[in-house]
Amino acid sequence: QTIIPSLLCIRKDTVPYNIRLAEQPMKFYRLIDSAGSQRLAVENGDGQLYDLTSADDDIIDVEELVRASSLSGVGLDALTGRLLEGASAETHDLAQLIEDSRNGSGEFLLDRPFDPPEVWAAGVTYKSSEMERRRESDTPDVYSKVYAAKRPELFLKATSERCLGPFESVGIRPDSAWNVPEPELAFVTYKGEIVGYTIGNDMSSRSIEGENPLYLPQAKVYDRSCAIGPCFVTPEAIDPHDLSVRCIVSRDGAEVFSGETSTSLMARTCEELSDWLHRHNTIPNMTAVLTGTPVVPPPDFTLAEGDIVTIEIQGIGMLENDVVVV
Repeated sequence: QTIIPSLLCIRKDTVPYNIRLAEQPMKFYRLIDSAGSQRLAVENGDGQLYDLTSADDDIIDVEELVRASSLSGVGLDALTGRLLEGASAETHDLAQLIEDSRNGSGEFLLDRPFDPPEVWAAGVTYKSSEMERRRESDTPDVYSKVYAAKRPELFLKATSERCLGPFESVGIRPDSAWNVPEPELAFVTYKGEIVGYTIGNDMSSRSIEGENPLYLPQAKVYDRSCAIGPCFVTPEAIDPHDLSVRCIVSRDGAEVFSGETSTSLMARTCEELSDWLHRHNTIPNMTAVLTGTPVVPPPDFTLAEGDIVTIEIQGIGMLENDVVVV
């Protein structure tokens, strides 16, 4: 895999501390043009995306920067600031890119922020989730036990092919009568360490899992069953255990569900979940891990084709997807 030589020359003691672009934690977005070419851009709170690919055409993916950061010992934010120092990077207006991506038109559209080789998920990490899973299930005790247990529930959620990005269509199964979105904070691992965060939508067929917990793979893993985005943020950008989480579902232009809570209610830490996931298990770099949902729609709500699911997490942004039957 390509390593950008200029980035590997940066040592901790040579990175200046007065880089304007590194004064705020950075959010990394991947863009795609009409020909399918990818670009990597970064935003640091001013609403403008600085096009890293225009500064160095070898940089098209955040994994390249994560790799260089790991090898050089320089933080990702500082490394990016160093790259942009003195460079004539093109800029893009983030609000316009979001609108163009929503409409499917424009020179550049928002892409999935990175390509996770695997997506894993943790279940029953919030009390609200434990209560709802007990309510839906014919065998509720298993959820109470895992919520209180030392070992968390961890399962493979999606392959890269099943994982979508912003404004792409997520799926619901026609053989399930009860389909819901699950808004979740996701962390990203590299060499066993948490290197960033994003938003995840863990689409779920609750009637299938409720019938029997052993049906969990069918309830969770299917075409278009997961979305991540809109960006990748570094650990310096957020406190993962004190973020507001909001989910809104719109149907025919009207809001039909909304819920809001906080990651502060999560019973386990991201580091704890990562530790359990990596035990006796080889996890590919840039794997995304969904940390469980704190917002659960009521039993009388189910998604329909054409619905718009919007998930907002403080400090990260907004992930929006429409719903199709798969």
